[in-house]
Amino acid sequence: MKTLAEAPVIAILRGVTPETVLPVCEALVAGGIRFIEVTLNSPDPIESIKRAADRFSDGSIYIGAGTVLAPKEVERVASAGGTYIISPNVDPAVIRRTKELGMISIPGFMTPSEAFVAVAAGADLVKCFPVGSLGPGYIKDLKAVLRCPILAVGGVSSDNVHAFLKSGAVGVGVGSSLYQANRSVDEIKRDTVAFMAKAITRQALSL
Repeated sequence: MKTLAEAPVIAILRGVTPETVLPVCEALVAGGIRFIEVTLNSPDPIESIKRAADRFSDGSIYIGAGTVLAPKEVERVASAGGTYIISPNVDPAVIRRTKELGMISIPGFMTPSEAFVAVAAGADLVKCFPVGSLGPGYIKDLKAVLRCPILAVGGVSSDNVHAFLKSGAVGVGVGSSLYQANRSVDEIKRDTVAFMAKAITRQALSL
């Protein structure tokens, strides 16, 4: 949570490959990212997670997996060195297995009922997804009753990151605004630097 407060952005790598994951991660890290998520619907995602986890084995950068839907997938991520599990849904079996293996659990929810089920199952954080159509006001309303830290994911951009962080989200997940397979590493670094400057500055203003 301390690192998330300092760098409140999780970079979502959907479609990254084992051959490109390290240059992409290097560009993101150079831009200020501390959290990197490789989605399991990417090509050979476990190998990408392993390479990234090995590269940043000093613990300065946190490598995790997204779109995790089953306990067996949790086990594969753990074996590759991932440290957190992100899902688009709430599955208590996935949450339990994540915690059994000593990883951070971040399931996705849309309704308050789903969020409370996730917390009861042991989630460390919860991901409001997709948050773009719901808006920052939805996060603010939830924070009145939900004590668990909330990430805002799905539709977050440089234009609205300030509003989401000000609403009470502890961080945001960002995909195509930072990474797309057809972008060069220089473009990724440039876009990351610009996004992080806004996220960190605007987060500070909201505290």
